[in-house]
Amino acid sequence: MTIQQLRPPLRPAERGTVRPWPAVGALWVLTRLGMIWLLAHDSLGIGGVATEVHTLYRSWYAQLGQGSYPVGDVTWQYPPGAGAVILSPALLPFLTYVQAFTTLVLATDAVVTFALLRAGGTGVWMWVCGLPLLLHIPLARYDVQVTALAVLGLLALRRRPVLGGALAGLGAMVKVWPALTLLGTPRGRTTRAAWLSAACAAAVLLTVLALCFSHPLGFLRQQSGRGVQIESIGGTALALAHRAGWPGTVVYRYGALEFTGPHVQAVGRAALALTAAAFCWLLLWRMKAARWTDATPFDSALCAVLLFTVTSRVISPQYLIWLIGLAAVCLTSARTTQRPVAVLLLPAAAASSLAYPVLYTDVAEGSPLGCTLMVVRNGLLLAAALLSARRLWAATVPAGGARWTMRRRPPAARCPQ
Repeated sequence: MTIQQLRPPLRPAERGTVRPWPAVGALWVLTRLGMIWLLAHDSLGIGGVATEVHTLYRSWYAQLGQGSYPVGDVTWQYPPGAGAVILSPALLPFLTYVQAFTTLVLATDAVVTFALLRAGGTGVWMWVCGLPLLLHIPLARYDVQVTALAVLGLLALRRRPVLGGALAGLGAMVKVWPALTLLGTPRGRTTRAAWLSAACAAAVLLTVLALCFSHPLGFLRQQSGRGVQIESIGGTALALAHRAGWPGTVVYRYGALEFTGPHVQAVGRAALALTAAAFCWLLLWRMKAARWTDATPFDSALCAVLLFTVTSRVISPQYLIWLIGLAAVCLTSARTTQRPVAVLLLPAAAASSLAYPVLYTDVAEGSPLGCTLMVVRNGLLLAAALLSARRLWAATVPAGGARWTMRRRPPAARCPQ
C-alpha cells in the first residue's frame, strides 16, 4: 500500500475550494450591527419588539429566581427547559438583563454561523442573510437558542447520533418542535442511539429542573387554552371573513392578539385536526420511506416543522427563525430536495417582518393592506410546506409505495450430487 493510499480524504479547502470565511464574517458583523441598531431604536415607528425582553422575560426571570415557574401567568406557555434560557443572562452579571440576553443571542448566532460554515454548502448564506430579514425580532426572542440546538443536533446526527439526539432532546425541553428533527434518522442503530439519547437528555433535564423549581409543568394549562391568533392561516381566513361581514373581534389574550366570535372555536379545532393529520402523514412517510441519503434527516426535519407551522393556531414571526435554520442545514448537503423550499422561505420571512412589527396595526385591524400581507405570507408558507412534503416523498418513497430493498446476489448454484 502506498503512502498516497494511506492519506485521509482531502477536505474541501485542501482541494482548492476555499470557504468564504472573510466574506461571511464581514456580512455577519454588518447585518448584526444593523439588527442591534434596530433593537436599540425600538421606538422608531416599528417598536414593541423589545417589550418581551424588557418586561415579560424579566418578570419570568424574577419568578424563576425565587425557585418557581410562573404560576397563574397565561403568557407562560413553554416547556420547563425554557426556564434555563430565561435565567441564562445571570451568566453575565456585569450587564443588564436585556444587554446580557442580547449578547447571548448574538453568541449563539455566531456559533450556528460557524457550524454551518464548517459544514459547507450554501447553508451559511441562508442563515446569515435570512435572519436579518426578520429585523431585530431574533435578538428579542429566545428562538435563536432553540434553533441552535436543532441545527447543531442535525449536523451531529450522521457521525455522532448520540450527541445529535441529546441536543434534540434538550431542544424539545425548551420548545417542543426540535423533537421533530429526529424524524428522518436512518433506520437501525442510528435511530435507536439518537432517540434513546434524546429521551435520556430530556428526562435528565426535566428531573433537574423539577428538583430545583416548583410547578415545572404548569405551562400545559396555559397552552391548552390558546385560541386562533391573527397571524395564523385560520386567523387570515377569519380576517377575510370579517371584511365580508363576519361579526368577530380581536382581543389580547395569552400574550397575543386572537379572534373571538362565532365559529372561532371550530376554526381552532380544525387547525388541531390538521396538525394531527400532518403528524399521521409524517408517520406514514416514515414507514414507507426507503431511500435514505445524507440529506434525508435534514429534509424531513424542515418538512415536519413546516407542516406543524402552517397548521398551527399561532404562526408568530419568530417561527421563521426555526425554518430559516432548518433550511440552512438542508443547504449544507448537495443532495437536498429542499432548495426551492428554502427560496420560498426568504420572501416569507420578509413578509413576516412587514406584518410584525412594521404594519402590525393594519394586520390587527384587518385592513385591506393587512389582509393582503397575511395572505401573501401565509400563502408562501403553505406553498413551501406542500412543496416540501411532495419533494420529500418523491425522493424517498419508491413508486407505488413499495418498500425499497437492496438487490441481493442470487444464491450460489449447488453442485450436482
